[in-house]
Amino acid sequence: MSTKSIVQRDVCREPSGVQEDDWIVVEEPLEIRVEGRPMAVTMRTPGHDRELAAGFLYTEGCVDGVDDFQAIASVKDPRTQGDNIVDVRLASGTRLDPERFASAQRSLYATSSCGICGKASIDRVLQNTSPVRAIPKVSADLLRGLPEKMRAAQAAFSSTGGIHAAALFTLEGELEVLREDVGRHNAVDKVLGWRFLADQVPVDDRVLLVSGRAGFELVQKAIMAGVPAMAAVGAPSSLAVDLARSSGMQLIGFLKKDRFNRYTAL
Repeated sequence: MSTKSIVQRDVCREPSGVQEDDWIVVEEPLEIRVEGRPMAVTMRTPGHDRELAAGFLYTEGCVDGVDDFQAIASVKDPRTQGDNIVDVRLASGTRLDPERFASAQRSLYATSSCGICGKASIDRVLQNTSPVRAIPKVSADLLRGLPEKMRAAQAAFSSTGGIHAAALFTLEGELEVLREDVGRHNAVDKVLGWRFLADQVPVDDRVLLVSGRAGFELVQKAIMAGVPAMAAVGAPSSLAVDLARSSGMQLIGFLKKDRFNRYTAL
């Protein structure tokens, strides 16, 4: 857990009226730049910002692999002197689609709860996705054990109770990487960005688990990264189910240690 991800604030406990310190999740803006030009802003929890930027560009379909990057680095914001800017320099010969870049600039701001709000068109929301690589149906025993493993690794959630998590597990149920963020889509971008920067994409050999619901955007990001199976502690949406089915992804919802729902691969 990053030391910048949680802070202490005074709180009054009711009904006792006792005043004491409480741990609060940090929420700050991150500006993602490409070649020095603003690409997007998202409200995120500081930490693993390079992964977040890489995952965002990857799941937006802007880049295909780490070879598209010459460099990616945090940049000091001259207004605040904070580390709230990540700038990506592209490798020689790599170019972004001008229309995609312009569309992202028009929708420069994304809140922590909605990464697609403000996108310029329905076409930008309904990006083309390819079928994911088929894998054997993930076993019930393996799935039921994942939430407890994820919960045990959620350091910031243990302190605050107010942060989302995303995690990648091997097909044998071993935790590979977990990231926490105030924005659920940021947490997904961080774990997928971790794989991207490790030059291990597509992510077609892992199960993605998210701590909340499985909304359309999260399923879309997973499919863009090639994830073959996604599980959520909460519910999926209708559009998420439809997208998963059309792409061949295994989608699990309401995952608990004793039960869950399969929405695909029935």
